[in-house]
Amino acid sequence: MKRIKRQAGFTLLEMIVVLVIIGLIMGLVGPRLFSQADRAKVQTANTQIKMLRGALETMRLDINRFPTEQEGLQLLVNKPSDPALAALWRGPYLSDAVPLDPWEHPYHYSPEPSGNQPFTLYSYGADGKPGGTGINADIGYLPQH
Repeated sequence: MKRIKRQAGFTLLEMIVVLVIIGLIMGLVGPRLFSQADRAKVQTANTQIKMLRGALETMRLDINRFPTEQEGLQLLVNKPSDPALAALWRGPYLSDAVPLDPWEHPYHYSPEPSGNQPFTLYSYGADGKPGGTGINADIGYLPQH
């Protein structure tokens, strides 16, 4: 007698059932993963602001002042053009360029005091606009109004 060999494989119905199950799982797990990513970005912004604060304070010890509004955070990585100030500058104070916040916006800096900090340094959060709540809230040493 002749044996007929059956090919092993999945039917179209089985594949559709698997795809539906994967879709349901992603519908339940996906939002939790995205909220974790949002929280991680807020934590990253807080960490970067603390790192920038440390670099600003180290630079102040060398040149006896914080950057002006015009100099901004770039003074942490670029030698000043003023020869007297350049002689005191011992930078760069960051290993790389001044970072953008986790939402790809520049940090806002001002030499005006903020609370117990001698300068203002902050990010507008995920929306890139002043104010907000949750991940859209402003983060850092905010200006006093």
